[in-house]
Amino acid sequence: MKRPNDGHSSAKTEAEQHKPLGTASQVLTSLAAGAMAGALAKTTIAPLDRTKINFQINQAPYSARQALNFLVKSYQREGLISLWRGNSATMARIIPYAAIQFSAHEQWKQVLGVDQDKVRKTSSWRRFLSGSLAGVTSQSLTYPLDMARARMAVTQKEQYSSISHMFVRIWREEGPRTLYRGYSATILGVIPYAGASFYTYETLKAIHMGELHFLIT
Repeated sequence: MKRPNDGHSSAKTEAEQHKPLGTASQVLTSLAAGAMAGALAKTTIAPLDRTKINFQINQAPYSARQALNFLVKSYQREGLISLWRGNSATMARIIPYAAIQFSAHEQWKQVLGVDQDKVRKTSSWRRFLSGSLAGVTSQSLTYPLDMARARMAVTQKEQYSSISHMFVRIWREEGPRTLYRGYSATILGVIPYAGASFYTYETLKAIHMGELHFLIT
Protein backbone atom coordinates (compact mmCIF):
# COMPACT_ATOMS: atom_id res chain seq x y z
CA MET A 1 0.00 0.00 0.00
CA LYS A 2 1.40 3.38 -1.05
CA ARG A 3 2.04 5.85 1.72
CA PRO A 4 0.82 9.42 1.14
CA ASN A 5 3.37 12.08 0.31
CA ASP A 6 4.37 13.71 3.62
CA GLY A 7 5.30 16.99 1.96
CA HIS A 8 1.97 17.25 0.15
CA SER A 9 0.04 16.35 3.32
CA SER A 10 1.94 18.94 5.35
CA ALA A 11 1.30 21.65 2.76
CA LYS A 12 -2.40 20.76 2.67
CA THR A 13 -2.63 20.94 6.45
CA GLU A 14 -0.93 24.35 6.49
CA ALA A 15 -3.27 25.62 3.76
CA GLU A 16 -6.28 24.47 5.77
CA GLN A 17 -4.97 26.26 8.85
CA HIS A 18 -4.65 29.52 6.90
CA LYS A 19 -7.94 29.15 5.06
CA PRO A 20 -9.81 32.48 5.04
CA LEU A 21 -12.79 32.74 7.35
CA GLY A 22 -16.26 32.73 5.88
CA THR A 23 -18.35 35.88 5.98
CA ALA A 24 -20.28 34.90 9.12
CA SER A 25 -17.14 33.75 10.93
CA GLN A 26 -15.30 36.90 9.91
CA VAL A 27 -18.09 39.11 11.27
CA LEU A 28 -18.27 37.20 14.57
CA THR A 29 -14.49 37.20 14.94
CA SER A 30 -14.19 40.94 14.31
CA LEU A 31 -17.09 41.63 16.68
CA ALA A 32 -15.44 39.63 19.46
CA ALA A 33 -11.98 41.11 18.81
CA GLY A 34 -13.35 44.65 18.76
CA ALA A 35 -15.35 44.13 21.95
CA MET A 36 -12.37 42.72 23.85
CA ALA A 37 -9.99 45.38 22.56
CA GLY A 38 -12.37 48.19 23.48
CA ALA A 39 -13.13 46.77 26.93
CA LEU A 40 -9.45 46.24 27.76
CA ALA A 41 -8.39 49.69 26.55
CA LYS A 42 -11.14 51.57 28.39
CA THR A 43 -10.70 49.59 31.60
CA THR A 44 -6.98 50.35 31.55
CA ILE A 45 -7.50 54.11 31.31
CA ALA A 46 -10.66 54.26 33.46
CA PRO A 47 -8.95 56.13 36.34
CA LEU A 48 -7.73 58.79 33.89
CA ASP A 49 -11.17 59.00 32.32
CA ARG A 50 -12.76 59.52 35.73
CA THR A 51 -10.21 62.24 36.48
CA LYS A 52 -11.04 64.00 33.21
CA ILE A 53 -14.78 63.96 33.94
CA ASN A 54 -14.14 65.32 37.45
CA PHE A 55 -12.38 68.39 36.05
CA GLN A 56 -15.02 68.82 33.36
CA ILE A 57 -17.89 69.10 35.84
CA ASN A 58 -16.05 71.08 38.53
CA GLN A 59 -14.64 74.60 38.52
CA ALA A 60 -11.17 73.58 39.68
CA PRO A 61 -8.44 74.49 37.18
CA TYR A 62 -6.74 71.51 35.55
CA SER A 63 -3.07 70.69 35.86
CA ALA A 64 -1.07 67.48 35.85
CA ARG A 65 -0.35 67.92 39.57
CA GLN A 66 -4.03 68.46 40.41
CA ALA A 67 -5.00 65.38 38.39
CA LEU A 68 -2.44 63.30 40.27
CA ASN A 69 -3.69 64.70 43.58
CA PHE A 70 -7.25 63.71 42.66
CA LEU A 71 -6.17 60.12 41.97
CA VAL A 72 -4.17 59.90 45.19
CA LYS A 73 -6.94 61.38 47.36
CA SER A 74 -9.58 59.14 45.78
CA TYR A 75 -7.41 56.12 46.57
CA GLN A 76 -6.78 57.24 50.15
CA ARG A 77 -10.43 58.09 50.91
CA GLU A 78 -12.30 55.36 49.05
CA GLY A 79 -9.79 52.70 48.09
CA LEU A 80 -8.34 51.45 44.83
CA ILE A 81 -11.64 50.20 43.37
CA SER A 82 -13.07 53.73 43.53
CA LEU A 83 -10.80 54.70 40.64
CA TRP A 84 -12.89 52.44 38.42
CA ARG A 85 -16.28 53.74 39.61
CA GLY A 86 -18.61 54.17 36.65
CA ASN A 87 -16.58 51.82 34.48
CA SER A 88 -19.55 49.44 34.11
CA ALA A 89 -21.57 52.21 32.48
CA THR A 90 -18.63 52.88 30.17
CA MET A 91 -18.45 49.18 29.30
CA ALA A 92 -22.15 49.17 28.40
CA ARG A 93 -21.32 51.70 25.73
CA ILE A 94 -17.76 50.89 24.63
CA ILE A 95 -18.18 47.13 24.14
CA PRO A 96 -20.93 47.38 21.49
CA TYR A 97 -19.29 50.51 20.02
CA ALA A 98 -15.87 48.92 19.54
CA ALA A 99 -17.35 45.61 18.38
CA ILE A 100 -19.51 47.29 15.72
CA GLN A 101 -16.70 49.60 14.65
CA PHE A 102 -14.18 46.82 14.07
CA SER A 103 -16.70 44.63 12.28
CA ALA A 104 -18.07 47.51 10.20
CA HIS A 105 -14.55 48.46 9.17
CA GLU A 106 -13.91 44.99 7.77
CA GLN A 107 -17.22 45.08 5.88
CA TRP A 108 -16.66 48.57 4.48
CA LYS A 109 -13.19 47.49 3.33
CA GLN A 110 -14.82 44.75 1.28
CA VAL A 111 -17.48 47.08 -0.11
CA LEU A 112 -14.87 49.69 -1.14
CA GLY A 113 -12.35 47.10 -2.34
CA VAL A 114 -9.67 48.09 0.14
CA ASP A 115 -6.67 45.73 0.01
CA GLN A 116 -8.74 43.08 -1.77
CA ASP A 117 -6.42 42.88 -4.78
CA LYS A 118 -2.69 42.57 -4.09
CA VAL A 119 -1.87 43.50 -7.68
CA ARG A 120 -3.86 46.72 -7.92
CA LYS A 121 -3.02 49.59 -5.60
CA THR A 122 -5.55 50.78 -3.04
CA SER A 123 -6.01 54.54 -3.06
CA SER A 124 -5.48 56.45 0.18
CA TRP A 125 -8.95 57.96 0.10
CA ARG A 126 -10.54 54.49 0.11
CA ARG A 127 -8.64 53.56 3.26
CA PHE A 128 -9.66 56.81 4.90
CA LEU A 129 -13.29 56.45 3.77
CA SER A 130 -13.62 52.89 5.07
CA GLY A 131 -12.46 54.05 8.50
CA SER A 132 -14.79 57.05 8.49
CA LEU A 133 -17.79 54.95 7.51
CA ALA A 134 -16.96 52.42 10.23
CA GLY A 135 -16.91 55.23 12.78
CA VAL A 136 -20.20 56.68 11.53
CA THR A 137 -21.83 53.23 11.57
CA SER A 138 -20.81 52.40 15.14
CA GLN A 139 -21.51 55.89 16.48
CA SER A 140 -24.97 55.97 14.89
CA LEU A 141 -25.95 52.64 16.43
CA THR A 142 -24.58 53.32 19.91
CA TYR A 143 -25.02 57.08 20.29
CA PRO A 144 -27.81 56.81 22.90
CA LEU A 145 -25.45 54.77 25.10
CA ASP A 146 -22.81 57.49 24.82
CA MET A 147 -25.35 60.12 25.78
CA ALA A 148 -26.44 57.97 28.73
CA ARG A 149 -22.86 57.57 29.96
CA ALA A 150 -22.27 61.33 29.80
CA ARG A 151 -25.53 62.18 31.56
CA MET A 152 -25.01 59.66 34.35
CA ALA A 153 -21.53 61.08 34.95
CA VAL A 154 -22.87 64.58 35.70
CA THR A 155 -26.12 63.81 37.57
CA GLN A 156 -26.78 62.73 41.12
CA LYS A 157 -27.06 59.01 41.80
CA GLU A 158 -30.60 59.47 43.12
CA GLN A 159 -31.84 60.89 39.80
CA TYR A 160 -31.20 57.75 37.77
CA SER A 161 -30.94 54.39 39.47
CA SER A 162 -29.70 52.61 36.34
CA ILE A 163 -29.13 53.08 32.61
CA SER A 164 -32.46 51.46 31.79
CA HIS A 165 -34.23 53.75 34.27
CA MET A 166 -32.60 56.75 32.63
CA PHE A 167 -33.70 55.67 29.13
CA VAL A 168 -37.29 55.18 30.28
CA ARG A 169 -37.43 58.60 31.94
CA ILE A 170 -35.92 60.38 28.93
CA TRP A 171 -38.30 58.60 26.55
CA ARG A 172 -41.34 59.57 28.64
CA GLU A 173 -40.35 63.06 29.79
CA GLU A 174 -38.19 64.44 26.96
CA GLY A 175 -39.04 62.34 23.93
CA PRO A 176 -37.00 59.85 21.88
CA ARG A 177 -35.26 62.60 19.87
CA THR A 178 -33.37 63.55 23.02
CA LEU A 179 -31.43 60.30 22.76
CA TYR A 180 -29.74 61.69 19.62
CA ARG A 181 -29.27 65.28 20.80
CA GLY A 182 -25.88 66.51 19.61
CA TYR A 183 -25.58 63.70 17.08
CA SER A 184 -24.64 65.92 14.10
CA ALA A 185 -21.78 67.61 15.94
CA THR A 186 -20.49 64.25 17.14
CA ILE A 187 -20.52 62.76 13.65
CA LEU A 188 -18.58 65.73 12.28
CA GLY A 189 -15.85 64.84 14.75
CA VAL A 190 -16.06 61.08 14.18
CA ILE A 191 -15.56 61.27 10.40
CA PRO A 192 -11.99 62.66 10.43
CA TYR A 193 -11.09 60.91 13.70
CA ALA A 194 -12.10 57.38 12.68
CA GLY A 195 -10.85 57.90 9.13
CA ALA A 196 -7.41 59.03 10.26
CA SER A 197 -7.26 56.36 12.97
CA PHE A 198 -8.00 53.41 10.70
CA TYR A 199 -5.96 54.85 7.84
CA THR A 200 -2.92 55.12 10.12
CA TYR A 201 -3.53 51.60 11.47
CA GLU A 202 -3.80 50.05 8.00
CA THR A 203 -0.76 51.98 6.78
CA LEU A 204 1.44 50.91 9.66
CA LYS A 205 0.19 47.32 9.37
CA ALA A 206 1.08 47.25 5.69
CA ILE A 207 4.53 48.69 6.39
CA HIS A 208 5.10 46.06 9.08
CA MET A 209 4.10 43.33 6.66
CA GLY A 210 6.47 44.64 4.01
CA GLU A 211 3.75 45.88 1.64
CA LEU A 212 4.66 49.57 1.51
CA HIS A 213 4.66 49.57 -2.28
CA PHE A 214 0.89 48.92 -2.27
CA LEU A 215 0.26 52.13 -0.35
CA ILE A 216 1.77 54.56 -2.82
CA THR A 217 -0.78 55.69 -5.40
